[in-house]
Amino acid sequence: MLPLGGRAPEFTLPDQDEQSVSLSNLLRRGPLILYFYPADFTPGCTREACLMRDLHGEIEQAGLNIAGISPQEPATHRRFREKYQLPFTLLSDADKFVISMYDVRGPLGIGVRRATYLIDQARYIRAGVANFRISEHEAFVRRAVALSASRSTARERTLT
Repeated sequence: MLPLGGRAPEFTLPDQDEQSVSLSNLLRRGPLILYFYPADFTPGCTREACLMRDLHGEIEQAGLNIAGISPQEPATHRRFREKYQLPFTLLSDADKFVISMYDVRGPLGIGVRRATYLIDQARYIRAGVANFRISEHEAFVRRAVALSASRSTARERTLT
């Protein structure tokens, strides 16, 4: 895992539609929940993606954006996204360059560790979790949503 408070490395990867997407592009709409997962269509990763899908409305309502990264090709991401009706971007890191930059390679450099980061619009890593248990990622996302929603409410109060 990258250290909290550090800058998130900039990257550009192809999405499920083979369009180039950079970290800066993703951050234009607000802070980002960036999650790394081992593979499309595996039981755990499917469960995690569907969990993110089910939380997507709350994530957006809190002013956050979400994207997933794994090493599968864009066409596989497209099929995965369509089959499970995932409303967020999936990025293809086939050579695992970004996976390495974000220090989420699996044990002995094989595979990908399940990891989730919260990155603010200035590209600072505000929080992160790397854990095999999907429940830990769910709790992390729920905390990020609650924190972001409370900040938005506080900002609205100061503006009125």
